[in-house]
Amino acid sequence: MTAPLTPPHQPPPHDPDWPPPPPPMLGPAGDPITAAEVVQGVLVTLVSAVAGALLGVLWLNLAPRVLLISDGEGVYLRNSEGEAAIGSDGTFVLLALAFGAIAGLVVFLLRRKGGVPLVLGLAVGGVLGSLLAWGLGTYFGPARDVVAHAKAVGPNVAFEAPLELNLGAAAMLAWPLAATIVHLALTALFGPRDPEPEPWDQPKPYAPGPGPS
Repeated sequence: MTAPLTPPHQPPPHDPDWPPPPPPMLGPAGDPITAAEVVQGVLVTLVSAVAGALLGVLWLNLAPRVLLISDGEGVYLRNSEGEAAIGSDGTFVLLALAFGAIAGLVVFLLRRKGGVPLVLGLAVGGVLGSLLAWGLGTYFGPARDVVAHAKAVGPNVAFEAPLELNLGAAAMLAWPLAATIVHLALTALFGPRDPEPEPWDQPKPYAPGPGPS
């Protein structure tokens, strides 16, 4: 009598009553980035950058003005205790935050699935749009040559100072930060969810057959 090739407590190979091995677990990584998603990210960047022109126009018309005055020898602030300079920066930042929030909302509504290219497009486009808005506002605003402007208007006549951003780089980040935060928050709260992996069948209890005679 020969010993069985299969251990007594293990099922024989290819036993139809023994369940198949469980499927491999799926990781949290999403689908690979496609060419279409890259194109969408580029479009978001371009549209955001062009929208910066509207931000520049609004900033130019809504920002409070700093008034200067000349006595014929020097140029001084007409109101040394005024807060118009701070108001100019604050107006730009508030407008940029609003533009960023709207951009994040619109991109989410158009593309609920989200994706890395869209987030990068919102961030880069927000920076470009802010730079364009700053450039347009300062270019079409009051003359930047203060001395020549003072000579042109004459002494003891108030005139507007150039439109400037004292916050500099900090103001440039308001739009991209608002856009990415709003978009990521909406995607996390209301975006599509990945389907849960289906549980594999539980193994059936194995009943050892009769031993060899």
